[in-house]
Amino acid sequence: MDTRDVIAARIIQLCEARHITPNGLSNIAAVPQSTIKSILNGESKNPGTVTIKKLCDGLEITLGEFFSTPEFDELEQEIK
Repeated sequence: MDTRDVIAARIIQLCEARHITPNGLSNIAAVPQSTIKSILNGESKNPGTVTIKKLCDGLEITLGEFFSTPEFDELEQEIK
């Protein structure tokens, strides 16, 4: 898995835990549905930090909580 896959999986995980759809997240986070769709479908090459911060705000979590998972810890370095 690459970083984009892990971000998409984390968004889905958080939505499922809160019993909301990605469209529901779009509404509470004020992020366009098309943006969330492109992240989840792997079309977004680089989901921006501002977008992820808005998603976190909508989910009422911190950026640290978003990225604090074993999946993020196990990612290989992007620069070798």
